[in-house]
Amino acid sequence: MTEHGEQSATGYIVHHLQNLSYGDDGFWSVHVDSLFFSVFLAVLFGGSFYAAARSAARQREAGLPSRFQSFVELVVEFVDSQVKETFRGESRLIAPLALTIFCWVFLFNAMDLVPVDLLPAIGGGVLGLPALKVVPSTDLNITFGMSLTVFLLCIYFSIKIKGFGGFIAELTLQPFSSPSKAVQALLIPINFLLESITFLARPVSLALRLYGNLYAGEMIFLLLAVMTLNFGLADLASFGGILSGIAQFLAGLVWALFHLLVITLQAFIFMMLTIVYMSMAHEHH
Repeated sequence: MTEHGEQSATGYIVHHLQNLSYGDDGFWSVHVDSLFFSVFLAVLFGGSFYAAARSAARQREAGLPSRFQSFVELVVEFVDSQVKETFRGESRLIAPLALTIFCWVFLFNAMDLVPVDLLPAIGGGVLGLPALKVVPSTDLNITFGMSLTVFLLCIYFSIKIKGFGGFIAELTLQPFSSPSKAVQALLIPINFLLESITFLARPVSLALRLYGNLYAGEMIFLLLAVMTLNFGLADLASFGGILSGIAQFLAGLVWALFHLLVITLQAFIFMMLTIVYMSMAHEHH
């Protein structure tokens, strides 16, 4: 805040990037807002798709699906086609997992399209919350939690399909190999180092890609909001204020339309990489 009671641009942005935390600051603090919106969006996704499935069962004889039911079927068919084209193994888990990831991450990202001051103002003015961050995918804890879950599933299926020995062999016997056992033994540390870096980079890149793109998108929305941060009624009624308001609206509209493509693309990339990693886990070498 400035000495005149006006909020600085830096303070405004920092406040909007703060999580509503429980516990001591640091590693063991719990981001309550990220967890709340994650669970809320999961319930929204699961409940709406369950309702569409029930509606499809009731209307099967009538043959008149609702628009939402048609939309759900379109999404399911799209994800299923991606799984069939990419996944080379046999598993009843992959298609539901891919569908869940795509829809859940898309809903995470779509929260970025909500006006940046709307929910924080409700949380602060009505509920008295000191901070509220509403986009779960701009929280590194959430993106890493999802990527680590995929990572653990890949390890589980690798060991299940190939056996523990086969899993270790993939990390130690490639990319360099030799018909000589003595030479191969010398190559094992090098192979293990190279394969471990590649293997461990998967969850890191998966988490940081989603987090970085959505964090940058949220920052741009906040920078656009700063254009009329401390404007009062007199400022908005002036010629310069009107121009600033129009420029802010147009810039926000253009970025929102472009960001709609970004949030869909990021959900698709997260889903496709998950399918690819799970396919690699099911492959025999």
